[in-house]
Amino acid sequence: MLRPLSYQGLPPCQSSRALQRRAFSVLPDALTARRPRSRQAPGREVKGVRYATLEAGENKSGHISAGPHEGILFFDTVFPLRLQWLLRVPFQVEGKIPGILKRLTSPGVTGADPLKVIEKASEGKASVQVVEVLPRLKEGGAFVKFSHDETMPPTEVEAALKKYLKQKKIKPWWNPFQRMRVSMVKGRPWVEDLYRLPTSRLKVEFLPQSPGAEAVELSQEQLYAFFRHYGKLADIKPQPQDSKILPKFAFLDFTARRCAIMARNCMHGYLVSEAEGGGKAGTILRLTYEQKIKGHWIRDWLVNHPRVVIPAIAALVAGISIAIFDPVRTFFVKAHITRSFHFEDNKVYKWFKAQATDILKFRRKTEGEAGMEAIWDDRKGNIEQIQTWLMETADTFIIVQGPRGSGKKELVLDQALKHRKYKVVIDCKPIQEARGDSATIGAAAAEVGYRPVFSWMNSISGMIDLAAQGVTGVKTGFSETVDSQLAKIWNTTATALRQIALEGRHKDDKDAHLSDDEYLEAHPEKRPVVVVDNFLHKSQEGGIVYDKIAEWAARLTTANIAHVIFLTNDVSFSKSLSKALPDRVFRQISLSDCSPEVAKRFVITHLESDDDIATTTSGAPSDDTRPKPTPSQRRADLAELDSCIASLGGRLTDLEFLARRIKTGETPAKAVDEIIAQSASEILKMYLFSTDDDDNDTTTSKNNNNNNNNSGRRWTPEQAWLLIKQLATHETLRYNEVLLAEAFKAGGGERALRALEQAELVSIVAGANGRPAAVRPGKPVFQPAFRRLVADRVLCARLDLALLAEALKAENAGVEALEAELRLLAELGRPPREVLPRVRWLLAKLAASQAKVEGWEREGAGLKKVLGEEF
Repeated sequence: MLRPLSYQGLPPCQSSRALQRRAFSVLPDALTARRPRSRQAPGREVKGVRYATLEAGENKSGHISAGPHEGILFFDTVFPLRLQWLLRVPFQVEGKIPGILKRLTSPGVTGADPLKVIEKASEGKASVQVVEVLPRLKEGGAFVKFSHDETMPPTEVEAALKKYLKQKKIKPWWNPFQRMRVSMVKGRPWVEDLYRLPTSRLKVEFLPQSPGAEAVELSQEQLYAFFRHYGKLADIKPQPQDSKILPKFAFLDFTARRCAIMARNCMHGYLVSEAEGGGKAGTILRLTYEQKIKGHWIRDWLVNHPRVVIPAIAALVAGISIAIFDPVRTFFVKAHITRSFHFEDNKVYKWFKAQATDILKFRRKTEGEAGMEAIWDDRKGNIEQIQTWLMETADTFIIVQGPRGSGKKELVLDQALKHRKYKVVIDCKPIQEARGDSATIGAAAAEVGYRPVFSWMNSISGMIDLAAQGVTGVKTGFSETVDSQLAKIWNTTATALRQIALEGRHKDDKDAHLSDDEYLEAHPEKRPVVVVDNFLHKSQEGGIVYDKIAEWAARLTTANIAHVIFLTNDVSFSKSLSKALPDRVFRQISLSDCSPEVAKRFVITHLESDDDIATTTSGAPSDDTRPKPTPSQRRADLAELDSCIASLGGRLTDLEFLARRIKTGETPAKAVDEIIAQSASEILKMYLFSTDDDDNDTTTSKNNNNNNNNSGRRWTPEQAWLLIKQLATHETLRYNEVLLAEAFKAGGGERALRALEQAELVSIVAGANGRPAAVRPGKPVFQPAFRRLVADRVLCARLDLALLAEALKAENAGVEALEAELRLLAELGRPPREVLPRVRWLLAKLAASQAKVEGWEREGAGLKKVLGEEF
């Protein structure tokens, strides 16, 4: 039996418990002596008990030896096993690790001191003397070497300690779920300071006791009998039978790492005798920790399962994008609409600007503002009509249609929405003219302040998707189409608009009980305004952008999120918008050219604005109190304005151009003549003449079912010249009469006429029931330009000759058809009486066609004479 511990060299007056406490209190201090600098054995001896870390064994041999009547015990759960990562720090601070744990693992804190356990378990028992305590920080335990007398075997000491620990269940504060355990060391433990951390798998190698002898490979049953004592085994994997690796080995998988630590420290170097199945020479067990987890198994699994991993990554990326980027994008769209980051709208900046304006007398009006006042006075009814519609709850579109240069954008933004706080302008022109999917997405995002957009990722993700589809055989969903990207941009903008519309709600409002949808329906003045400019710009190139915008605008209006105003030059806008709102009647305002009176007032106001600007910018007051004459009063040639404006028309861009030329000193008549000459030159270049490449394109397109496509054109110069020639003498042409002309009789005549309308050479006016009824010049200044072109004899002869050539070609083709039918009838011999009317009709048609051909040839000869005589 065990009895109280005795320590040599201690005075008898001190109690055994005090001695034990005093002896083990130096244990943390001994941890700092991991690698003694002296040549003496590591550790120190205090009151007969020696304490050392012995991370490299006795004398750095890697082993612990036990003499006669000595035994070695191994205690686990002495130090925190979770702190093994501290051993991976650089070597310079390696010796400081025990000092860091000194306070955390002191005997008064942990309650898991091996000496204290032995002391309490040995009260009233046989004599056992502790010789050494060898802590193992890496494995979270400690070796305790003890000596005993001959009458007591070491197994009794082990049994007594196990019984005590099972009853008391000592648990440290840092591991309250596992109790301390102890086992007798049966083999020769290998204590090393290598950077190998414990694992739950042990590799057991079978070695012979002496060189040249033969070791025996133990069976699974034998291994189970030896190692089940230290903890539950999960699996035993022997070496494959066909393996040639020596020495033979087996793997032991424990359910817990602490069980593997206990087994290794107690059974390493154990000699299996012949009686235990180790053979005649005996077999030594060598135990090492084995990494159970396969290296890079996560990477290998990801690489080997692309059909699961790639869609999962795509879903993860989409989830992150929605969770992180969508709120950020919504914030930037709101900032773009509310102009939160525009310092011009800051109240402090406005106050300073107002003060500086009063002191320095800056220019109050620009030239454009001064000239447009006359236009706004004339269109005051249209402005008030738009403002009235914005106060109504009807969920429909507002369309402002007019030719290019009629002032649609200025009318809406500068006048009708002048006092609207929240408005956003979406210009379709840069979106439609963008080349490539990434450019289109970037242009659409820039219009509403949508960022970050990552438009360049669309091409990269498309290549990744294509490569992944080639590998896995399925679409991964990385790439997105332009439709989906545009839909995402518009949906984010709709979310931002809805939040802006609901910002003014408070809990104490009288209509606080209403839902958000009911509130927006009841307060149309709270809704922001979306202005879609240049709608259907170059609509012949594709309508995906316009379709998406129309659908999105329909959702905004039907959900009462915002008012939508479309600004368009195209008269056929109803076809596109009716797809989005088929059950609504649009509210439309058509802007035409100014009347002669308003046009004259516009030009005069432009001229007088220079005098006002010069007066306000000059700081010196004048002593002359007499009123100074205005520029319009000082110039005598302004009497020509009436006749000039009658020729120029009421298009705002042309009137502004006229006013600028008059300011430079030109007379109104000369300015108008220059404008007409410039317009005639533009008509020649854009509609009549073509480059060599265009001619080649024309030849190719004629061979392909007469589908002309000259550098993007869908008409022939002959068709454009026919309209110019007829509109030079008539202000309005009948739509169907134009289609009956020889140049438009061929296939695609109506398409060519619509293309000329899109190119703004002509404008088609709708008649009863919305059908096209009349054709007019695209701009008022075009009609005098047409007259000037027709007055050019050489140009007229050249283009008329081309028209005659087309007519002769068509007529000759008709003559050939008539002759072929007559030839067929002649083969019958004497024709029957019933066929004679047909023969007479064919002969009459042939005679009429021949007369036409002869007349056109005479006319062509005259035109060729003009071309040969005049320059």
